[in-house]
Amino acid sequence: MRNIRSFVGVAAIVFVFSAVAESRQKKDQPLPATAQSTTVEYSSAANPSARTLSEFVRVGNMLYLSGKLGTDSTGKLAPGGIGPETKQTMENIKAVLEKNGSSMDNVIKCTVMLTDIKEWAEMNTVYVAFFKKERLPARSALGTSGLVLGARVEIECMATLK
Repeated sequence: MRNIRSFVGVAAIVFVFSAVAESRQKKDQPLPATAQSTTVEYSSAANPSARTLSEFVRVGNMLYLSGKLGTDSTGKLAPGGIGPETKQTMENIKAVLEKNGSSMDNVIKCTVMLTDIKEWAEMNTVYVAFFKKERLPARSALGTSGLVLGARVEIECMATLK
């Protein structure tokens, strides 16, 4: 479902740019420079054999990160419950952002998925520590019936480039 949602989001962006281009071409007007130079870049997953997704998709000056889990470099979930798992998830997000020309300060929207919505308060305590108080991104949170690898939390986000 997560891959479908990510695909739909990217497809919607491509559709909007196509519609703008088509309407401008019909009016014999040149495309704006931003529409002419916007490119879409798909990254490979950190471990392509484990999951069939792009770690992120870059569209213009935006990064759309696929959902991140609280896994370490070996692919194992952080032990200790929702707090440590959320911390590792946020560290994983931070690493991808910084590796690709962005930062936590540039995150504008997150979606948090929890297997137990009752753990929201504990997750939130860790989550907000990764952002400046005056720069909290927009966020949605929802409960799920399960996540990949038995994770308790998965977070996806959108960020601008520096």
